[in-house]
Formats: sequence, structure tokens, C-alpha cells
Amino acid sequence: MDKSEFYDIVGKLIVPLFTGSFLAGETESSQRDLEVALGKGNSVLLKPSKMDDYRIILKRGQAFKSFEVNLIRSIIHEISDISAMNIEDKMYLNQLQSMAIEKALVESLTENGSETVLGIINGLEKWASRTYEGSTVKLGIMVNLGVNSDSVNPVNYNEVLNSDFFALFTDGVSSFIEFDKNGNLLGYMNLKNPKSVPTISPYVFDRLARVCNDKRIGIVLTEKGDILIFFSRQLVFAKRNGDWCVYSHDEVIRLLQNNVSYTAKQIRRAIYNTALDCSFAYKGACLVYINKDKTLDALNHIDAADIISEEHFNMKKQLELAEAEKLYNIANAKKIIEKFSLSYEDFLNKNHYTKTMAIRKIVAGKKLFELDRKLIEEMTSVDGATIVDYDGTIIAVGAIIKIEAGSQGGGRLAATTTMAKYGVAIKVSQDGIMQGFSVDKQGRVKQIFNFG
Repeated sequence: MDKSEFYDIVGKLIVPLFTGSFLAGETESSQRDLEVALGKGNSVLLKPSKMDDYRIILKRGQAFKSFEVNLIRSIIHEISDISAMNIEDKMYLNQLQSMAIEKALVESLTENGSETVLGIINGLEKWASRTYEGSTVKLGIMVNLGVNSDSVNPVNYNEVLNSDFFALFTDGVSSFIEFDKNGNLLGYMNLKNPKSVPTISPYVFDRLARVCNDKRIGIVLTEKGDILIFFSRQLVFAKRNGDWCVYSHDEVIRLLQNNVSYTAKQIRRAIYNTALDCSFAYKGACLVYINKDKTLDALNHIDAADIISEEHFNMKKQLELAEAEKLYNIANAKKIIEKFSLSYEDFLNKNHYTKTMAIRKIVAGKKLFELDRKLIEEMTSVDGATIVDYDGTIIAVGAIIKIEAGSQGGGRLAATTTMAKYGVAIKVSQDGIMQGFSVDKQGRVKQIFNFG
């Protein structure tokens, strides 16, 4: 494989898989060097074969994990084999490359049971394109890598997946059919109350993530046709909208970093969990995390009627009263002063801001990371933006953002990019795509991640 082709493959097929990654040049290499190896400063060094005298530097803010290095190694191996075929049909080449990535994803988790897992994924993809009694189906399968079926007459996964009854046996959330690494049926699993352990997963699949340790792979087909893979107590891969995505959770949480208090990691994790939950609940959302020194600037874009924090209402009140004193606002000054002469509670009651009063009572002064995850998901899906201050205080829920002139895109995207100037803003679309925005050193809004 020549150098230009390898650069193209890395840029097109590998970089998009790893959130926050980018090409950072190249370095000299000898035949003694591995094709894929960890480098300095959170980087991975890659080359197509041991004979090549260079290695591309792939870098990101978070260190690459061992399974990610194995994944890159598998992708390069598979793509190199395809490159050697000299295929000219672009459509056929893209199809082979897609299959190669799928194979590499699975082999990065396990070698012993990879054939079984790939076969199950193929079977679920067939179910994704059909219905049962007029409805799409939700299915769940476990592959247990640590045990073998001792059945005299084993039942193979192919027989089960090709039978209509399978549509009735699992829901991919709490009920699963379990196979061994050779694809033979072990039995049925009902995840009633698995042991509580730390997981990184959409809330709805938390029970599944708990039981998927390093000996169990969970595979789910959602009613929207997405395929999810769980391993090591987290969601690791998902095929959504026809493309595979690697969930680099720690890297996205790092990208949410701001100059905040010691609780920052806890807040960032809660914000990421919320975006993940909305993504897999197929609910649109706009979630904003404000920088420590940008609260007042952000409040200029938020209607006082949407603010659920008394402290932030009083900050907004002072901003509005200061605005009323300016010469160009003489005509509206009396109305503004009258509106904000009330206390916070009187302001809400007199104007009958039922939504704000109800949400304020439900939140009960708790910070984002102190609330139940399901509650946060439901609140965030309310039309408008959820605004969180640097310390985790929820400023507003369902806020209609005052968009800056010249903003582009739909309402949710315009609100997200407007608020990104004051911290990190996340847009979750109803098809599950998560986009994060912040500003660069010149103050220009930039996209910091896009996946799902």
C-alpha cells in the first residue's frame, strides 16, 4: 500500500471512529517497529507494514486504551488485505471496507468468539430490515466467552435467529438469550436486579452493562434498527444509520472540561450521561454547560421566565434593570422596572409560569449530578435548552434561547452554537447523533465532537 493511499484510509476510516482524534504528522520508522504501537503524549503510531520507513501519528487528548490499539491493528490488517486485491469498483470496495471494520471491531474484543459474534450481528441486521406481526422488533443476545454448552444435542444461534419465535423471547433491555463462544444455546437470562457496579451506558441499558464483564458480550437490536455492543461494563460500539461508531466515553468527558470547581469531573460525567441517555431514547435535546466566568453573558440569552434558580434569577434581574437605565431603552424602561420589581416567587406566581414553578419544585434545589438519571433525561427532552452552570446548578430547563443574528441551521442547532460561546453546548438529534460545540482560542465556535 503506497503512502497516499494509507493516509487516505487512516483519515477516512480510522480517525472518524475515535472521537477527538486527529493526525499529528509522521515520524521515521525502521523494520523493527510494530505496525501499530503506543507513542508519546496520548498518541498511536501507525504504518501499513513493517517494511515502511514512516509511521503516522494519531493523537487525542486521552490515552488510547489497549482494546482501541488492538482495534486499529485489526483494521489496518484487514484493509491491507483488501488493498492488495486492487479492486476498481468503488461501491464494492466501500462494502468490503465496511465489513472489514465490523470484523476488526469484534476481534478487538475477542478472538475466540469473534466468528459467533459476527454471525449474530449479521442475523440481527436481517431482523432490522423486517417486522413481526406488523411491528419492528427489539432483540437481545448474550455471548458468554467463559463457558461452553455441554448439551448432547446443541442448538446453534443460526437456528434460533432464523426462527420467528425468537422475536417474542427477548426485549434487549431486561431479557436475553445466551449462547456460548461457539454459538451454542446456553439458556435464557432475565436481568431483574444485577449487582450494582460502575458502568458507562445509556440509562435504559444499565442493567445489561452491569452483567457484561470481560467474559460476556451483550448485543442488542433496538426498535429503530440500531445494533449495540456492550463489553467490560460499557457500551463500546454501535451501528447507527448504517455506520459503526466507537464510544470513547472518557475522551468526550474530557472534551467537556472547563475551568470549574473540584466537582467538575462529576458534573461532566452527568452531562455526558444525559446526552447519551437522550441519544438512545431517540429524543432531541440541547444541553449547555457554562464556564465559570461566563454566567452573566449566558443569561443575556435566557428568558427570566425559564430560570428555575433564584440566584440566577436575581442575576438576570440586575442585568435587566441595568439595561432599562440605558438611553436607548427609555420607552421600555418603565415596563422592565415594573416586571422586575417583584421577588422571584411573586414573579413566577403573578405571571403564571407553571412550567418553571413545577420543574423548580421537582428539582428541589439539587444539582444536576444529584438528580435521578431518568428524571434528567425527561427534563432535557422538554422543548428548549437545559442550561447548567459551572458548579452543576441547573439554571433553566426548556429555555427558549435568544439567537444571535446570523446564526445558521435549525432552531436547536442555532441555539447550541449560540450558547457554545459561553462553555460547551451539546445538540442531540432525534436520530441519536450527538454534536458538541465550544470556542477556539480566537473565540470562534467550533465542533469538538460528532458521533452516534
